[in-house]
Amino acid sequence: MNKTTIITNVQTRLFELQDLKYRDFHAKLMPTVNKEKIIGVRTPALRVFAKKYGKTDEAKEYLQILPHQYYEENNLHGLLIEQIKDYDICLEELERFLPYIDNWATCDMLAVKVMKKHLDTFIDEVYRWMESDHAYTIRFGISMLMRYYLEDTFQMEYPDKVAQIRSEEYYVNMMRAWYFATALAKQYDKILPFIEKQKLDVWTHNKTIQKAIESYRITPEQKEYLRGLKIKK
Repeated sequence: MNKTTIITNVQTRLFELQDLKYRDFHAKLMPTVNKEKIIGVRTPALRVFAKKYGKTDEAKEYLQILPHQYYEENNLHGLLIEQIKDYDICLEELERFLPYIDNWATCDMLAVKVMKKHLDTFIDEVYRWMESDHAYTIRFGISMLMRYYLEDTFQMEYPDKVAQIRSEEYYVNMMRAWYFATALAKQYDKILPFIEKQKLDVWTHNKTIQKAIESYRITPEQKEYLRGLKIKK
């Protein structure tokens, strides 16, 4: 099947799932994406389609097609990568796809659970992504650190790496704040010194506290203490 036919098939299926009200709502949440590139497919519906489509031979050919025209085509691409069971192949496809991610939603959707079985080696890739020049590749690296390295595999060098990142990119710093807020919920005593000693830039420091205070996983006492650590500009 040729490339044009595959693209037409996928776009036809996606437009059949279109919800225009959802598109208008979702577009407001993604200012970096042109509204004309958003079809308006709800994530649960896209996941159902991706699960079925991923079982076809055509899906393998679809993964070779980059860049895509629509936001949902990128999300579908990511969901197909998630279905790959082989670590090396999954990593290879991730490497090809990451440079084309242009928004936080596509970035944060990627879970790639196969990596959970290879955390000892996957961390090297995570570090490499965090040193990228591409904002959403950095964000993805931090998201993997947050998703898979805050429990039993936690090491102090991980938050150190995130703290050392300096970026002018809003979506990088927002993920850094999200990382530290989540880390406070899971490793409070170990992470608190990053806030107490002001190891983060002011914006990320205050945003971390804000997100932690909004979390149900932080105790009222912890929230009260964190409020007192905000940096007044």
